[in-house]
Amino acid sequence: MAKGHRSQIKRERNANKDTRPSAKLSYARISVQKACFVLDAIRGKDVQTALGILAYNPRYASSVIEKILKSAIANAENNKGMNVDNLYIEECYANQGPIMKRIRPRAQGRAYRIEKRMSNITIVLNEK
Repeated sequence: MAKGHRSQIKRERNANKDTRPSAKLSYARISVQKACFVLDAIRGKDVQTALGILAYNPRYASSVIEKILKSAIANAENNKGMNVDNLYIEECYANQGPIMKRIRPRAQGRAYRIEKRMSNITIVLNEK
């Protein structure tokens, strides 16, 4: 149990908040494994290079991640007042979201389960 008044506890929690610009997409209809192929390609790169990689990557996840990256850049520019030329991708990861379970009819009255996986994709930027 935490000590102190409720407002004091909230103040302490907000003091430890991460100030780096970021963007998150929840419930993206793509599996974590497929998203991580693209995220591994852009991790640690500067923003302009990452946008170039995503523009020419043939995977479906690259178009989704490109939108998230552009959102993170806009957050850095408008909310934090950072220079776009100095930004790089410090963290990018995909966590598993909920799974939609569907039924596929099979032979002799059986039913197989199809799992349509979702992911929560996060991109965190920082200045050089």
